[in-house]
Amino acid sequence: MTTSWLVTGARGLLGQDVLAELAVDPDAAVTGLSRDQLDITDPAAVRVAVTGHRVVVNCAAWTDVDGAERSEAAATAVNGTGVRHLARACSDNGALLLHVSTDYVFPGDARSPYPEDAPTGPVNAYGRSKLAGERAVTELLPRTGYIVRTAWLYGAHGPNFVTTMLELAARRETLDVVADQHGQPTWSRALARQLAALGRAALAGRAPAGIYHGTAAGHTTWCGLARETFRLSGLDPERLRPVGSEKFPRPATRPAFGVLGHGNWLRAGVAPLPSWDDQLTAALKAPAFAALAAAARAGELTS
Repeated sequence: MTTSWLVTGARGLLGQDVLAELAVDPDAAVTGLSRDQLDITDPAAVRVAVTGHRVVVNCAAWTDVDGAERSEAAATAVNGTGVRHLARACSDNGALLLHVSTDYVFPGDARSPYPEDAPTGPVNAYGRSKLAGERAVTELLPRTGYIVRTAWLYGAHGPNFVTTMLELAARRETLDVVADQHGQPTWSRALARQLAALGRAALAGRAPAGIYHGTAAGHTTWCGLARETFRLSGLDPERLRPVGSEKFPRPATRPAFGVLGHGNWLRAGVAPLPSWDDQLTAALKAPAFAALAAAARAGELTS
């Protein structure tokens, strides 16, 4: 039996991978709407878009962390109020909602992975705006709402840290990279597979509603991620120099420890995501990353 899926934010880094993942599912009829096609802050437009769909995957979001610090109301309009519109429309139409959130809802002061039910406490405007969206899903969809927190997302379809490191490698001999923030680099294609698996488990009645942590196993620092990216790309990791966060002051405070636990996947019968380094190894074989690595190696040879 064919199931109708709606993917919002469909032209973003994650949205494009979710569409690609669902495209190979013969039982999924998929509608993808970009920000230009659906403004989730417009409740009437959201109601029309959700009607007729059984599963909604919300990849639409304000993702500019520093911009949110300067314009918190605008960020909350998307990440909070917009998500509330989606949750209400899903409630009215009997649809499941898979909403993508963030590790930034936590303060980052833990010393062990945050479980799904750990107390929240965002330290920046972006985290507060995303927490508002989580609360809307929990309130309006207690039995059919799924919150999937992710972190340090990278992929082939948009700006991200891995792409930036490879681009800079082609132009600079050495790079300073932050080494005092800890997180879980997560490949957008792997997260897309996880979202699709969670949606299918929810449709089958196997996955309880609630919070799931969609991040890679293990953890590293930004410098650790950069060094592994260089090593796997045939570049010299010693070109990277570890520095403290104070070297790069930003408008928004970043949590120092954004490592998440993955206990709830067992309840859904879905395996947690693989380790961050295994994901990175697979991701760097994609043509977009391979081309950047080749250009960076060429620059290294001629420098």
